[in-house]
Amino acid sequence: MLVALPSAIAFGVTIFSPLSASLAAQGALAGIVGATALGLIAPVCGGSSRLISAPCAPAAAVLAALASGYGARGMEPMAILALLSVIGLLAGVTQIGLGLAGIGRLIRFIPYPVVSGYLSGVGLIIIGSQIPRFLGAPATAGLLETLKTPAIWMWQSAVVGGVAIAAMLLTPRLTRKVPATILGLLGGIGTYLLLARFDPALLSTEHNPLLVGTLAKGDAGFGEIVGRHWLAFANLGLRELGEAVVPALTLAALLSIDTLKTCVVIDTMTDSHHDSNRELTGQGLGNIVSSLIGGIPGAGTMGASLVNISSGGTTRRSGMIAGALSLLAFLVLVPLIAWVPIAALAAILIVIGLRMIDRHSLVFFFTPETRLDFMVIVSVILVAIFGNLIAASGVGVALAILLFIREQTRSSVVHSRIEGHQIVAKWARTPLDVMRLEHEAGEAVIFELQGSLFFGTANQLQAVLEPETGRHKYVILSMRRVQSLDVTATHVLEQIKDRLEEHDAYLVFCDIPKGLPSGLKMKRFLKQTGVVRPTNKAFAFRQIDEALEWIQSRAQAEAVAGQVDTSGLELRQMPIFAGQPEEALAALEAAAELRHIKAGKKVFKAGTTAADLFLIRRGTVKVTLPIHKKDSYHLATCGPGEIVGGMGFLDAGSHTADALALCDTEVYAIPRDRFLELSGQHRDLAFALIESIARNLGQRLHGAVAEIQALRG
Repeated sequence: MLVALPSAIAFGVTIFSPLSASLAAQGALAGIVGATALGLIAPVCGGSSRLISAPCAPAAAVLAALASGYGARGMEPMAILALLSVIGLLAGVTQIGLGLAGIGRLIRFIPYPVVSGYLSGVGLIIIGSQIPRFLGAPATAGLLETLKTPAIWMWQSAVVGGVAIAAMLLTPRLTRKVPATILGLLGGIGTYLLLARFDPALLSTEHNPLLVGTLAKGDAGFGEIVGRHWLAFANLGLRELGEAVVPALTLAALLSIDTLKTCVVIDTMTDSHHDSNRELTGQGLGNIVSSLIGGIPGAGTMGASLVNISSGGTTRRSGMIAGALSLLAFLVLVPLIAWVPIAALAAILIVIGLRMIDRHSLVFFFTPETRLDFMVIVSVILVAIFGNLIAASGVGVALAILLFIREQTRSSVVHSRIEGHQIVAKWARTPLDVMRLEHEAGEAVIFELQGSLFFGTANQLQAVLEPETGRHKYVILSMRRVQSLDVTATHVLEQIKDRLEEHDAYLVFCDIPKGLPSGLKMKRFLKQTGVVRPTNKAFAFRQIDEALEWIQSRAQAEAVAGQVDTSGLELRQMPIFAGQPEEALAALEAAAELRHIKAGKKVFKAGTTAADLFLIRRGTVKVTLPIHKKDSYHLATCGPGEIVGGMGFLDAGSHTADALALCDTEVYAIPRDRFLELSGQHRDLAFALIESIARNLGQRLHGAVAEIQALRG
C-alpha cells in the first residue's frame, strides 16, 4: 500500500489538475478511491495470488490526454470527469468480456519489442506530462510551452521536486525497509515546509499552485462527491457516450496488457501459475466499481507486487489487505492531502517513467541481427508519443509480424532432397533385385518439406519443385515437418500437380500429420482445396514406405509388395546351409516345423516371446517396427531363403518388430530349445545359422543407417 498509494495520488492529480487547479485535491481522492476499490475487489475475483492492483501509468497517460483534449473542446470539467468515469466503466466491462472469451492467454503472443516499446513510450509520456508540474508551471501549460518560457517556472517547485527525486534514487542504497515512493513524498513535503519557514505565503493551501490544496467548496464530503459524480453521469448525452467507446477499448487493452505482463513476471519469480482470463475478469470488476464511485481505473502494478513478494506475501489476502489499508488512508489522510506538493508527486511519476523505459533494449541497435527489432521498439515509442498508445501497440504488432514473415521467408522449406534409389535397398532380396529396384526408384524423388508453407514461402516452394516436373515421374512430398499450410501454398502445389500431369507424372504426399499446431486437418485441407482428389494424379499416403510400395507396384507388375512366389526352397536348398553334412541337414529338417501363413496375417507380432526362428520357404514377409498407434517403420522385405525374427531369437527376449505375410507364405519355424540341442551335436551348422542371422541383421542395420543419412540430408 505504501508503494501503490503515493503513485495513485499522483496519477489522480495528473488527470484532474489540467481541468482546473481546484480539482487537484479531488484527483488525489480519486486515486485513493481507485486503489481501495481495486485492492478490495480484484484480488478476490482475480486469478493471481500475489498481484497488487492500483491506478497505473497507462491509465493516467490515456485519461490525462483525453481530459486535456475534452477541455480544449470547451467541455465542463464535471462533464469531462463523468465521461472519463464512463470510459473506465466500459473498459472494465470490456475486460470482463475479454476474460470470458478466453483472450487472456494471448498475452504470451505479444512480441517483446512491442512490450518494450510500449512501456518506454508510456514512460516518456508520463515524464513529458510531469515536467511542467515539476517546474511549477500553470496547470494549462504544456511541455513545449513550459520549456520555451522559463519565466513561468517556480524555483521552489523545482527544489521540492529535486529533493523528492534524490530521496527516491539515493535512499534505497541506505535502506529498503521503507518504500522509496514514501521517502520521496516525505522528502518533498519536508522540503516544502522548510521553504515555508522563509516564505509564510507558502503556508496557505488556498489558491496555492504548489500544493494539491483542499477540496473545492461544497465538496467536503465523500458522499457529496459521489452524488455530484452520478448527477454528471445523468447529464451525459448519447453523443458523449458514443465517444467513450473507442477510448474505453484502448484503455481496456492497455490495462489488460499491463496486468498480464505483471502476472507473467510474478509467475517467473515465484514458480507459480496465474489464470489470465480470471484475472481479466477480476480487474474488470474492480475498474467498474472504481469508476462508479469516482475512482481511477488501474491494473496490476509491478512495483507494489514485487514489494509484496519480497515482503512474504503468498496469497490473495495480501492484495485485499493493501486495499483495506488504502481505505484506512482515505479515512485518515484526507485532511493531510492538501499539504502534498504537486512537484513531489510529479517527481514520483518522473522516476516511475524513467524506470519504465527499457534501457537494455539499446543494445539491440549495435547488433545487426537485432537492429530491426530495435527499429520496432523505436516505432512503437514514436507512435505512442505522437499518436496514441493503442495505435502504438497495433503498429508494433504489425511490424513484428512483418519481421516474422521475413524470417520465415529466409529459411528453406526443404529439409532434404533424396533420390528414390537411395532408400529402396530394404526391398531387395537379391543382387538382381537391387539393380531392378534402383532403376525403378530412379524415377522418384523425395522432398522432405519443413516449416511454414504460406504466401511468404510459396515462391520458394514453386522454385524448388518446378524443375522436377520434367525429370521425374513421381515427386514425393513428405509433410512430417510442416508446421502450417495456407491456400496460397496449396495453389502452388496444384500448379505443380498440373505440370506433372502434363508429363504423365504424379504428385505423391506422405507422412501427412493428422493435425497442425493451428488445429488444421492437413489431409482434409488438401482434399478441400482440390490438390488431392481420387480422379487426378495426386495421391496421399500415411507413410513414405506406403508411397514407395505404391510406386513399385505401378512401375512393374512383378513388384516386390505384390509378388507371389509359386516355388519354394527346402531347408537344404537354402544358400546359408551350402556345404553342410547330410546328417546335420537331416537333423535340422527334423527340428524345423513348416507353417502356412495366409496373406495379410502376421508371422509374429512385436512384444510376443521370440521362442522360434523363422526361415522363409515361399512368399514375401514385410518386417516393420511399430512406432505410434498405426504408424510403423519399414525395416525390410524378405523372401525365400531369408531369416526373420533373429534378434529376439538371439537374446531370448521378445520380438521387437511385426512380420506380415504379403502373400500366402510358408516358413520353417525352428524352436529355440531344438536349436540348442542341435548346436551341441552339429556345431558347424549352428555356427552357419548364427552367422547368417548376424549378417542379416547387419545388412538391415546398414540399410537403416543409409536411409537415416539420406533423410537427415
